[in-house]
Amino acid sequence: MIAHRGASGHRPENTLAAYELAARMGADRIEPDVVPTCDGVLVLRHESELSGSTDVASRPELADRRTTREVEGRPVTGWFTEDLTFAEVRSLRAVEPHPLVRPATTAHDGRHQVPTFGELLALAERLRAELGRHLVVTAEVKEPARYAAAGLDVAALVLQQLRASGVDVTSPGTPEAPAPVALQCFEPAFLRRLRAEGVELPLVQLVDDDELGRWLCTPAGLREVSTYAEVLAPSKDMVLPVTADGALGAATSLVADAHAASLAVHVYTLRDENVHLPPALRLGEVADAPGRALAEHLAFLDAGVDGVFTDHPGTGVQARALWLAGREGAARVATGAMPAVPAAAAAPVPVPASPGRQRTPAAVPART
Repeated sequence: MIAHRGASGHRPENTLAAYELAARMGADRIEPDVVPTCDGVLVLRHESELSGSTDVASRPELADRRTTREVEGRPVTGWFTEDLTFAEVRSLRAVEPHPLVRPATTAHDGRHQVPTFGELLALAERLRAELGRHLVVTAEVKEPARYAAAGLDVAALVLQQLRASGVDVTSPGTPEAPAPVALQCFEPAFLRRLRAEGVELPLVQLVDDDELGRWLCTPAGLREVSTYAEVLAPSKDMVLPVTADGALGAATSLVADAHAASLAVHVYTLRDENVHLPPALRLGEVADAPGRALAEHLAFLDAGVDGVFTDHPGTGVQARALWLAGREGAARVATGAMPAVPAAAAAPVPVPASPGRQRTPAAVPART
């Protein structure tokens, strides 16, 4: 299970508190978003625009730094990490970016700084030692092409930080000892550059349901992705579309097609709240109330995905335990043995390595 921006259903996203909580809840992977400051420090924010996730708008000393930039083809007004020094970003405090959906999380507003990528890598190393299990940092590098236009080489900054943190970027890891870091991005050119520069860490191609993403999910596109990445990470509707009556429909061929191209599949993003669930899985009319999120998690595991991004790692870990126990129970029935839930079913499961770029697909893909 991949903790999306940490345990972001319980703590303000992209804070060290959210990541530590996610690991203690049993997540195999923690997923930060990496953006640069103007002086080249990598910090963790989902968007480089800070007004939604920090208290920057309340800082009079930074009022004159408010500006408008074009982001993903549209004008966005606010304060951007690439216009601030690290010291200025460090002076801010994180807040819950979705207070109407997650009002309880606002109790943590102002308690946490904006962390650096290096600090998260150090936290993950400490938690691996303390918890005695693998914990992979699956870092999303945000919009490298946009930052390149501003003179910031994010790829070089990422590799510099990984090496400074003692990460061997030339080792892909093994099933028994996964690489401690994987890198993901929506931009194929960025991932190809990393591979061309000798990076052998697992790479993840994120795809959205847009023109480029849909092409990358064709058989030809998947073969292309497999030349530089180990994992395809599509939006959840690309695997299990929602039907006209609000239920989860039949699985598309995407998981099978990706596996045929030796790619694992990590689907994003599952959340517990009604507002984020298909209508048929909602409970009641309150948007921020929890719905039948466990059923959604189980549906994606049944669809054969190898990993699930979730804002609620506890739900994800519970779903995995139930899914694994159910599969073992079915096997026991088939062999005439009594079905039973294994005692360790609720324990975290180590993350197997993703299928290699040149490997043949496994008969039963490993779950993360």
